[in-house]
Amino acid sequence: MSYEKVKEYFNSKGLGERVIVREHIGDTVEHAAQSIGCKPAQIAKTMSFIVNEKPILILMAGDTKVDNQKYKACFHQKAVMIHGSQVEKLIGHVPGAVCPFAINKDIPVYLDISLKRFETIYTAGGSLNSTVTLSLVELEQYASPVEWVDVCKGWYMNG
Repeated sequence: MSYEKVKEYFNSKGLGERVIVREHIGDTVEHAAQSIGCKPAQIAKTMSFIVNEKPILILMAGDTKVDNQKYKACFHQKAVMIHGSQVEKLIGHVPGAVCPFAINKDIPVYLDISLKRFETIYTAGGSLNSTVTLSLVELEQYASPVEWVDVCKGWYMNG
């Protein structure tokens, strides 16, 4: 159902062809990049956290990890990921298929600056075998982020 909502969302924007069902994506950023034919860093991981007892999403480049100090400086609390068993209920997509599109109402979305290195970004598409291909400008437009944040580490040396 989640994939259909994402596809419908992009159909309404005239970009339905950007939501692609693939035979196999894999279970890691590296596998997804290999399947798509892009750099692992271009895979936008959509991570789900709890802030002030409410869910949020942060999209970050595939070659990054959350930097706990930066996260705490930004959100004024320790990073607490949503438990996998709660992701679908709170966000609207199953773990591994989470993207910032067609999500439950009133979930703030943030984009990490690690994504600004790329012209083209690949996100999940609401299912375990679908992706959405967007330019950075389109990602910013269609994800409707609250703001850009700097909460990741490990990517500066990866270009």
